[in-house]
Amino acid sequence: MSENKKPMFCAIYSRVSTTEQNIENQVKLLKKVAFEQNCKVFKVYRDKMSGGSANRPQFQQMLRDARLRKFETIYVWSLDRFSREGIKNTLSYLKQLQSQGVALKSMQESWLDTSDDGMGTLLIAIFSWVAEQDRKRISERTKAGFYVDKEGITRSVKHNKAVGKRGPDKKLRDNLGYKLRWSKKRVSK
Repeated sequence: MSENKKPMFCAIYSRVSTTEQNIENQVKLLKKVAFEQNCKVFKVYRDKMSGGSANRPQFQQMLRDARLRKFETIYVWSLDRFSREGIKNTLSYLKQLQSQGVALKSMQESWLDTSDDGMGTLLIAIFSWVAEQDRKRISERTKAGFYVDKEGITRSVKHNKAVGKRGPDKKLRDNLGYKLRWSKKRVSK
């Protein structure tokens, strides 16, 4: 006598940060993985925005559908595509999904399979922290797009506009102020 198994449903969550990036590359490969796992894709959720905030429409819809248990597994390209909100928020999402009977599986991080307790939970915490640090580095690289001109004024590289008191950081601003005052004293002599 053969068992009549209910088909397993999964979701695919794909995210890119900019409209220039091609989200369909992730989707195509994740659909292939789902097919190989004998999983029927309930829905593909796509966001084209930063993962540093939960205010992503498709991400929120996916969480609502998970609460309604419309699927058992979510496939993602990597943990940083799922969230870059840091350890606390990412773990909160993962625990919420686990409590609803929904696992998260990453294509790039084979260890990331929340249907397996233990080591997976430890590694999730570590990689959530790494994703948050990466987001901070991106912010630092953006702030590093400032330079100091000959007069000691901090300017935006992109727009060549003076930044003033809200420059990259306090130490640099203080140093710039000293150089500007020193250069004015030399000129006036």
